[in-house]
Amino acid sequence: MEKIEIVKNLTVIFRSVLKNDSLVLTDELTANDVDHWDSLSHMLIISEIENKFSIKFKLKDLNKMRNVGDMIEIISSKL
Repeated sequence: MEKIEIVKNLTVIFRSVLKNDSLVLTDELTANDVDHWDSLSHMLIISEIENKFSIKFKLKDLNKMRNVGDMIEIISSKL
């Protein structure tokens, strides 16, 4: 799956979980940049990603996610 497809799927997930239809994902985007992206919504996002892409994150994967770009790279490596 190409990065553009991953970003499209992630955008749907983020907009749904964070209830923000205008959210635009960038590689540099972090939880600090988005209202309502707290620890609970982060875990919901992770769960939705695992379901959508049929993958499972390990704790070390989660610890490497400093921004959306890192998240995309990890997802891509698991597909």
